[in-house]
Amino acid sequence: MTSISVLNIQDPKVTTTHTTCPYCGVGCGVIADVISDTTTSMKLIVKGDPHHPSNLGKLCIKGSHLADTVGLSHRVLYPQVGRHLQRQSTTWSDAVTQIAEKFTACIKQYGPESIAFYVSGQLLTEDYYVVNKFVKGYLGTANIDTNSRLCMSSAVAAHKRSFGEDIVPASYVDFEHTEMVVLVGSNTAWCHPILFQRIMQAKQQNNIFLVVIDPRFTATCESADLHLPILPGQDVCLFNGLLQYLIHHGHQDHAFVQSMTDDLQKAILASENESDLAKVSAKTGISIDSLIQFYKKFAHTEKVMTLFSMGVNQSSQGVNKANSIINCHLITGKIGKLGSAPFSMTGQPNAMGGREVGGLSNMLAAHLDLDNVAHQTLVQEFWQSPNIAHHAGLKAVDLFQAVEHGDIKAIWIMATNPVVSLPDADQVKRALAQCECVIVSDICQDTDTTLYADIILPALGWGEKDGTVTNSERRISRQRAFLPAPEQAKADWWAICEVAKKMGFSGFDFKNSHEIFIEHAKLTAYKNTALHQHTSTAYFRYLNLAGLTTLNLTEYDELTPIQWPVWENHTSQTNIEQLYGSLGRFSHANGRAKFIATPVIDPVHQMTEEYPLILNTGRVRDQWHTMTRTGLSANLTHHLSEPYCEIHAQDALKYGVQHDGLVQLKSAWGQCVLRVKVSANIRRGQVFAPIHWNDQFASDARIGQVVNPVVDAISGEPEFKHTPIGIQNFQCEWYGTLYVNAQFYTHIERFIQSVTWWVKIAATPAIRYELADRKPLHQMVSHLKAYLDFQDEAFEWLNLDDASAQMSHTVILYKNQLVATLYIAHQTQLPDRTWLNTLFKRQRLGAMHRKSLLAGQAMSMTATEGPLVCSCFKVGKLRIIETIKSKKLIHEKEVTACLKAGGNCGSCLPEIRGLIKACVQEQS
Repeated sequence: MTSISVLNIQDPKVTTTHTTCPYCGVGCGVIADVISDTTTSMKLIVKGDPHHPSNLGKLCIKGSHLADTVGLSHRVLYPQVGRHLQRQSTTWSDAVTQIAEKFTACIKQYGPESIAFYVSGQLLTEDYYVVNKFVKGYLGTANIDTNSRLCMSSAVAAHKRSFGEDIVPASYVDFEHTEMVVLVGSNTAWCHPILFQRIMQAKQQNNIFLVVIDPRFTATCESADLHLPILPGQDVCLFNGLLQYLIHHGHQDHAFVQSMTDDLQKAILASENESDLAKVSAKTGISIDSLIQFYKKFAHTEKVMTLFSMGVNQSSQGVNKANSIINCHLITGKIGKLGSAPFSMTGQPNAMGGREVGGLSNMLAAHLDLDNVAHQTLVQEFWQSPNIAHHAGLKAVDLFQAVEHGDIKAIWIMATNPVVSLPDADQVKRALAQCECVIVSDICQDTDTTLYADIILPALGWGEKDGTVTNSERRISRQRAFLPAPEQAKADWWAICEVAKKMGFSGFDFKNSHEIFIEHAKLTAYKNTALHQHTSTAYFRYLNLAGLTTLNLTEYDELTPIQWPVWENHTSQTNIEQLYGSLGRFSHANGRAKFIATPVIDPVHQMTEEYPLILNTGRVRDQWHTMTRTGLSANLTHHLSEPYCEIHAQDALKYGVQHDGLVQLKSAWGQCVLRVKVSANIRRGQVFAPIHWNDQFASDARIGQVVNPVVDAISGEPEFKHTPIGIQNFQCEWYGTLYVNAQFYTHIERFIQSVTWWVKIAATPAIRYELADRKPLHQMVSHLKAYLDFQDEAFEWLNLDDASAQMSHTVILYKNQLVATLYIAHQTQLPDRTWLNTLFKRQRLGAMHRKSLLAGQAMSMTATEGPLVCSCFKVGKLRIIETIKSKKLIHEKEVTACLKAGGNCGSCLPEIRGLIKACVQEQS
């Protein structure tokens, strides 16, 4: 757990709030203790909620450091109008009036299709519900999409095709009762670490067989019994091969298939080419022996859980990938039983809640279909709205292309940063730059997207907003406010309601999130038939919150985590963890599931002479999305502090790039500059890069500007895992590291913008920059002195310059405390960053410290700890290795006992296992 502290707390009062983490789809429960005095001083302590069924008290490193990200220095606090340099504060009344008048004018002149919304899985369900009601039921357009399009829309489409409804049919508890877990396209150890720890605990207790299917050898693979290093884009081939193996070796559950499914022959026919193991091996890049081991184990294991995530969804064949997995569970009846199911793991905290209220442009609320006239009538009748969208709206990539083409005249972006996160991200820049009206609701003043806003609205952040979220196992949890709304910040649902009322619409007189939730719950139950009924005027959906429709405000405030469906007058959790078991039907009209034909189709763009490598993108352990939250925490920068790319050693040699050097990645859509990590964990011909860095934290690291914008034809989800690229050295004259005390940060901003390449890294109390430039060294040193031209004689400068060695050391002190340091040298001769940061924390520096700073190295011979592994206890890789070797440790628990590493959030345990394995192999 971590805290934000403010000094001088007297007679403290402690307020404890049970809420939910705002990061990934695991949906962990959080306890927030606010300790305050009678003035404005505050201390926030964040810890895991031991009573929340999703995490049972555990938090990952990001959740543990949530308190670091709560503050007002980066916040939007008032409505603002005007673009960038012409921007000025205004009132809510004026902002609402401008938006309402613009929307009214657009509808009158161009029609409702000229307006669009792009929203986010960071919204609470209540926000999501109101904005979808407004757009689809009152404006009469479905041009509202969400950043969840980028992470789970392929799973949504696959569920609907197979099951008849968008449902994850199992629960986290299933992973503790299974015999085999298959992780497909998921670095679960880093991206969903709390669920991964539950799996690992179950593996240790129950001897679960763990399979990881991933092109890379990730932290998750450290614990795998079998790693299948599949070639990018070939998941359908792999699972079609499994389907054929199951059929040919007699592993069908004939009774289940006959009584509960349709269209098996279509799936068999579409996968006939994959009946040949040699062809599957050649196509997937997986050895025949490994294929047989996997296929046999799946066939002979009664209880199998297959978790799939972004590596499956983010593909031009994402829907077929997911359906090919589901086909294998259907044919063996491995669904609806404790410990057996396909399981889609979402990326965001409320991606599931957004799906419940029709957050995607091709959905209606309450799991109803936008292209179904009867469903349109049902929803419009419930809302008593003047309009209803009659056809699907534009999906994310198409939506921003329509903005650039001028078809969209006004767009409202809420709680997301598409200039960073979308593929072909520079196209999004062009679109917003020329759009007539861009409205952005956000908590952050400076993002890559707010730069293009005509109107910025101050939103509530985590800890301030109040409502519900739904995690990946269909569990609804309360996200409760424990901090006051700062200045003029308002709930997103409130902003929408004000605009709707200004436009003359009724139906938006909500007083609080409770009233919105009740209306949402009632819509899920409206004409939702009993389990075994299906008529022309009523439609069965498992999404049914009838049992929550009578909650009063106090009951809503005290609502404990609960999974849907919640039947009429029944809030018990009995028989809903495995939906397709005891409940006895799927959501198609005939109650049966469908096998889906999934032909193998290669990715659209292949390697060429100009672009000979394939780029795969993803997440890292300690950062989140576009870093607008996690980038504020110094505690989350230690593990992987810079934007980077991984490449195989033979490819590095082939293309002339070196470990820790800078390279330019280039595709047909854009380019960026990253640090190289030469790695044995990636296959030849492939490159991996994280998605997180943006223009606020790096000069040129938005990987989205490189990514291929091709999308899945069914789901519209982009192909983030397969972009043909080229790579080349990014040559610079010099390299450096700069630290500046946070209170003097404004003195350095202009200097940083003049540097060719830079990365900003949050640190305490100094901000750190890594630098590289193509301009002469002496020119940059003189620039620094000009920008740090402090007039006070108390500022003391220490300099050591050697032009022939291309070296310059500059140290600035104020009253014997460090203000700034700039070291320019060969990369291998730059000082240890951890040592430098500790000196900024000293209240007074002695003569020995001054000599060390000028020399650029500590005078003591104490060895550095090396790259950080455990962020909680600040334990480095070299110290862990030394301890493993000296004490002959063979288990991660022994490392934790010696060093504490891995003993808090556990996110680093996979890496510790890898270090143990490497040491054992070295000594054997």
